[in-house]
Amino acid sequence: MRVSVSWLREHVDLPADLPAGDLEQALVDLGIEVDSVVDLRETVTGPLVVGEVLEIEELTGFKKPIRFCRVDVGAANGTGEPQEIVCGARNFAQGDRVVVILPGGVLPGDFHIGARKTYGRNSNGMICSAKELGLGDDHSGIIVLPEDTQAKPGDDARPVVGLDDVLVELEITPDRGYALSVRGIARELSHALGVPFRDPADIPAPGGTAEPAYPVDVRDTVGCDRFAARMVRGVDPTAQTPGWMARRLSVAGVRSISLPVDITNYLMLELGQPMHAFDADRVSGPLVVRRAEPGEKLTTLDGVTRTLVAEDMVICDDTGPISLAAVMGGETSEVVASTTDVLFEAAHWDPAMVGRTARRHKLFSEAAKRWERGVDPALPLVALEKAVRLLTEHAGGTVGPEILDLDHVRPRTPVALPVDLPSRRVGVAYRPERVVELLEQVGCAVTRGADRLGDDPGETGVAAVAGGDVLSVTPPTWRPDLTDPADLVEEVVRLDGYDRVPSVLPTAPPGRGLTASQQRRRAVARSLAERGHVEVLAHPFVAADLADHLGLPADDPRRPAVRVANPLSEEEPLLRTTLLGPLLGILKRNVGRGQRDVAIYEIGVVFHPRPGAGAPPAMGVDRRPTDEEFARADAVVPDQPRHVAVVLTGEMEPTGWWGAGRAAGWADAVEAGRTVLAAAGIPADRVTVRAAERAPWHPGRCAELLVDGTVVGYAGELHPTVVATLELPRRTSAMELNLDALPEAPVVSGPAVSTFPPALIDVALVVDESVPAAEVERALAEGAGPLLEDVRLFDVYASEQLGAGRRSLAYKLTFRAPDRTLAGEEAVAARDAAVAEAARRFGATLRGA
Repeated sequence: MRVSVSWLREHVDLPADLPAGDLEQALVDLGIEVDSVVDLRETVTGPLVVGEVLEIEELTGFKKPIRFCRVDVGAANGTGEPQEIVCGARNFAQGDRVVVILPGGVLPGDFHIGARKTYGRNSNGMICSAKELGLGDDHSGIIVLPEDTQAKPGDDARPVVGLDDVLVELEITPDRGYALSVRGIARELSHALGVPFRDPADIPAPGGTAEPAYPVDVRDTVGCDRFAARMVRGVDPTAQTPGWMARRLSVAGVRSISLPVDITNYLMLELGQPMHAFDADRVSGPLVVRRAEPGEKLTTLDGVTRTLVAEDMVICDDTGPISLAAVMGGETSEVVASTTDVLFEAAHWDPAMVGRTARRHKLFSEAAKRWERGVDPALPLVALEKAVRLLTEHAGGTVGPEILDLDHVRPRTPVALPVDLPSRRVGVAYRPERVVELLEQVGCAVTRGADRLGDDPGETGVAAVAGGDVLSVTPPTWRPDLTDPADLVEEVVRLDGYDRVPSVLPTAPPGRGLTASQQRRRAVARSLAERGHVEVLAHPFVAADLADHLGLPADDPRRPAVRVANPLSEEEPLLRTTLLGPLLGILKRNVGRGQRDVAIYEIGVVFHPRPGAGAPPAMGVDRRPTDEEFARADAVVPDQPRHVAVVLTGEMEPTGWWGAGRAAGWADAVEAGRTVLAAAGIPADRVTVRAAERAPWHPGRCAELLVDGTVVGYAGELHPTVVATLELPRRTSAMELNLDALPEAPVVSGPAVSTFPPALIDVALVVDESVPAAEVERALAEGAGPLLEDVRLFDVYASEQLGAGRRSLAYKLTFRAPDRTLAGEEAVAARDAAVAEAARRFGATLRGA
């Protein structure tokens, strides 16, 4: 939010000599983030003057309309002659007064202005827009000064457009909606600086009358618990927005549209109450405030036709919806250039409804921004009174005596606050009287609760703490965020000063280092990274049709998913049940950006719903939940095992001058699984790899990884249909493994290192092609006995000579004794025993025998 200090001074007595740094620090101390404090007098240097357009010549033959203007700038140019300026704007006419920067001036962004020839004419200066002067974001046209502007040509334009002020830009957090207004910021500064505050809403405002200003039927008092309206008839449709109001709107970044609309925007900035102005002559029949019918259409003020859903709230007349309530008005009832009868509406809407509607339609208007943070429900009649006064003052007309006020606002519920709670929570000794004083500064009504036997409740102010330990605190209407004792404690600490809270670090308990699971995760991540894989972090949200894209069967346990109640995107409303979906999306994005060789991995949790778990118990913040409540809550939380997944495409070994590379394939995905298990401390003799079928992998190129006979993951090449659906490169491979399913790593003794030479023997065994190479390796190891130190597959061969359905597996066998040099006969005997065991189990024969 942007606001000028001069506007704030109207409602809070800021010291005349208050430095900008002190103002910023005061706001920061209150917990309000300050983006910038800008002295506008320093943003534009050089001659910036008021000019009057004397002549306009339309230039033709260019791609866009261009005007050559003669502008009276008085004696500012040193000659008194009209200044010749080329301008591309179309929103001004002969006789208008404008803002001109002459050669030698410098605009924000270090933009130097000089005399130059352009479009075939000499241009000596520039006619400025609000954006060029740094006063706002409006660049649709240049600034045309109101007719009531007293400045004459040649006068300094800075005071006229507000460049003699200090501009404060604030970032308001979601819990402080009241601060999205001059009223809220001025009140906060009065607390910080200890100066008087004048509430702009403290004016007499008449209440509702028996005869409404316009017939209205509110059918949903939850979504709209207050609706007020007033009518002004016979206004001058040509009346201009006064210059002071237009300048304040411009500084705040709001474009001036028309007097009735500008009044609603001005009051929204001043009071924090969004409003809407209807052209009463364009409204047909009574107004109805209701939920939308699914599929209803509404064209909003931005020209977009929107399809509504049942949760949206709309204001309707006899023709249907004419306004998307609390977010944006409709085209059919907006104030136009010929409007003479204006119906002002000020209401109070449900913040949750407004927030969801704004996100659903991607309409983050200034009104919606305030409604979703909370607006004071006591403001509608005050805002209407100020609106009709401003409109009749500047555009004439007659204010109707009828006032509509449909009020269903429920009174605030008092909050019970132990008077010593701020001291106990924060560690600062707050006197009870000080607690009451600070809460009353916020605007709370403080009374003593009937906490002790015999106490009489009802005492107010400081007397409230004389006899009891519990305060009954009723927050003000403009603070909907104060609902719990913790909120009140925060207010006490904030207003008393965060700097008084001591910075005391607790004594750290003696640590035990990383847990076993943390050590395992780090070991796995390090091992994959060492082998060339790059770690990524994906969002856990997935689309509803991901299971179909991955080809998961109807009964697959990965199909049921947890739906997020308020997703960041309606396109991805579910939590992932597999890491592969988001990971493959990252792969696709990288390939699309020219990365041909990609090997990435992620370690993260997946989410599996617990059917029939019910709703979690309601747990407040006033105490620690019981163990039973924790257990009931945990029973509802989805199961969240931690997985690791790898996806591969392109070359694992790059092509270069040394020769051809090697493309990544299913075997690399399987090896990645073995790498993970080894890094997790699982001995190789407890790991089994065998053929399997599981979506989304290719049924003939998929392996399952087992530890002690339990499946812990899958690896292989993705199914061609999945690859085509997700638009991935051919032969893309992947691995996913459940880290939480792995048993604890056993304690490993250091290996005995023999100093004696090894005996190296190769064997090539012919087996049926359906026999897994890992099973043959296991048979060789068991048959060879203790002399076998290592066995490794180094070649797979198939040919017609071996016979159909047969293949040759070649292994390197390393034999070594710990206490002697092996004789050749011992190594051969061990080799023969290994081959014999393979022959017994699988019918293996020595190739060439």
